[in-house]
Amino acid sequence: MNSPLFFLSYFVLSALVLVTAMAAVSFRNLVHCGLSLAFAFLALGAFYILLGAEFLGFVQILVYVGAVAVLIMFVILLAKPGVEERRWGWRDLVGRFAGVGVSLAVFLALLISVFRSPSLAVKAPEAPVFSIAVLGEKLVTEYVLPLQATGLLLTVAVLAAVIFASQEVTKK
Repeated sequence: MNSPLFFLSYFVLSALVLVTAMAAVSFRNLVHCGLSLAFAFLALGAFYILLGAEFLGFVQILVYVGAVAVLIMFVILLAKPGVEERRWGWRDLVGRFAGVGVSLAVFLALLISVFRSPSLAVKAPEAPVFSIAVLGEKLVTEYVLPLQATGLLLTVAVLAAVIFASQEVTKK
């Protein structure tokens, strides 16, 4: 974990997460915002994998990129929200600076509390060995009914969204 490649990939992923997260809140086009958010979720999943939490990384990618980001994109594409032009005034600029100031204050408070925490000096107990193969086996044996029900529910939701969108198009 102390190799130069690890640190390089850590900083590259850090930059990718920051850039895509900032893009997700600053683009004007909602489709671009949704795609940026999906890339931020993907980079966070890669972070987990890099740090040795493969299961958490794959769950992050499957759930957030595969479900949440796709759902957000469906909503954006099916709802077709209008973008209204706004004129920016000095009050908006003050509001943005206030938001940045509050964000920095919260970040500094969290950073100080993390570094003053006594739990950093205590070694964590050993975690039991858990692999993705064991999880996969449990999903297709013990939890096959909830897994299939979830898949069916997601499929019905996508089909309903497509039907509602096609009815909306035919009304116009």
